[in-house]
Parts: sequence; C-alpha cells; structure tokens
Amino acid sequence: MKYFRQWFFLQLLCFLIGSLVDSFSLSSATSPLSVTFKVGNQAVLPCSWKQRLGEEAPSTCYIQWNSPADTVFELQGEKKWQAEEFQGRVEVPEEKLKSGDCSLVISDVQIGDTGRYESFMLVDGARSTKTKVFIQSVKLSVSDYKSILFRSPGEDLVLDLYTQHSGKVVFQDRNSSEWSVVWMRGEEDSERMEQDVANERLTIKNLKSSDEGMYKVMDEQGLAVSTVLLSVIEGSKAVKLAQTMENQVPTGEESSFGRFWDKNQPNRQLT
Repeated sequence: MKYFRQWFFLQLLCFLIGSLVDSFSLSSATSPLSVTFKVGNQAVLPCSWKQRLGEEAPSTCYIQWNSPADTVFELQGEKKWQAEEFQGRVEVPEEKLKSGDCSLVISDVQIGDTGRYESFMLVDGARSTKTKVFIQSVKLSVSDYKSILFRSPGEDLVLDLYTQHSGKVVFQDRNSSEWSVVWMRGEEDSERMEQDVANERLTIKNLKSSDEGMYKVMDEQGLAVSTVLLSVIEGSKAVKLAQTMENQVPTGEESSFGRFWDKNQPNRQLT
C-alpha cells in the first residue's frame, strides 16, 4: 500500500507538472507580439506557420489575417482578397509564404490601423473540409510625429504630410483655443501655400509672426498624423533656440506638449 501511494503521488506530480508546462506553452504561443511603426511607413506583422504546422508546406497555402472587427486579407493560391479600408495596402509575399513566412505587410500604415491582428492557415481536413488553424496574434501600434520648430520672419515652413491619406492641415494660434483649416488636399496652390505632391510636403511661404502656433496634419478619419509647434523669432534668436531645443519633444499628452512650448518661448506680444 505504501508503494502504491508513492507511485500514485509521483504520477500525480508528473501530471501536474506536465499540465503547467502545456499551459505555459499555449499561453506563450497565443500571447500577441507587439510591434510599433510611424504613420506612413511600411509595417510588418511577423508570422510563421511552421511553429503550428511543422516543416512541411501545405499543398495549397491558404492564409487569412483578421482584425477583431473583420477579415483584413486572404490569399489562396492566385486568389486574393483585401478589406476595403486596406485596398492596395496589404500583402503577404507569395514567394516567402511557401517557406513558412506568412507575415502581413501593410504599406502606408495609418493611425487607424492600430489594433490586434490574428493570422490563420486553412488546411485540408477530413472529408475534403478545411480546418482553420490559429497561427499568430500581433498587436500593432501606429504613432504620430511631434516636433518643435523655430523660424525667422520671411522664411518658409515645410510641413511633412507623411502619407497620401493626410487630408488637411489645421492651425491654432498660441493665444487662441480655436482651430482653423489652412489647407485641404485637392485645393489649388495659393500665393503662400504650395504642395509637393510627389514628396507629400506642404510649404507655407514668407512666415509672419501671426503664423506662430500649433499645426496639425490630419488624416481622412480626423486623426492627427503630426503636430508641429512653430515659433517665429528674429534671426539670431531663432538659430540659437533651434540649436538647443528643436526636436526635443516631450512625451505624454498634448497638454504637456503645449506647456513645454509655452515655458520655453520669449514673453512678448504677437503682432
């Protein structure tokens, strides 16, 4: 009886350890990877089906990427499908898929693309059915741009639009809480506004002190692609401040961003 209890205890211990190991392995495999990219760049969501399906490639690679809301992308042989909001921006390179790389490539990634994505492979099952096998979960974060710039009166301000999905630029005078639209995509160039379509840039010419304030580049969904705090100061002061402060942008909320700017500006009345 004594040996039986010892044997039973050892079996129970092995079972519990095995269960914990399996649970840990499953948790590790299903926990999402986290990747971060700047808006307008190319984002790659890593994926390898070999960790789930082994080394041998399925006869037909059928890959599917989903977001919590809907299917984003499907590829089955020569057949391909993309969600409307991702049209022309998502791809799983076919030349890499057969070797195990099922990574989703998102071109011109947008702030609104932020979220969790999951990949699945559909493989042949019993009686000619397809079995959906979970492969990888990836948490994508897309961040905007922030900068502090100093220019002298008469100089130009070049604003990077970063993406073809930037729809407008809004402006807030440092002494006001109101926002005004200073540029919209599709408008013709004006005497002071000139768009470089090829490089996605907007130039505001011949700056005045009244141009000082906060500029936001907004996308089609009304999300901020970039925020620029502009100070217009006489030549020598602008150069000196630019050398010490430009691009030293604080992290955190926009209110902190604004307070940082106010703290480091000369106290003077704008004209």
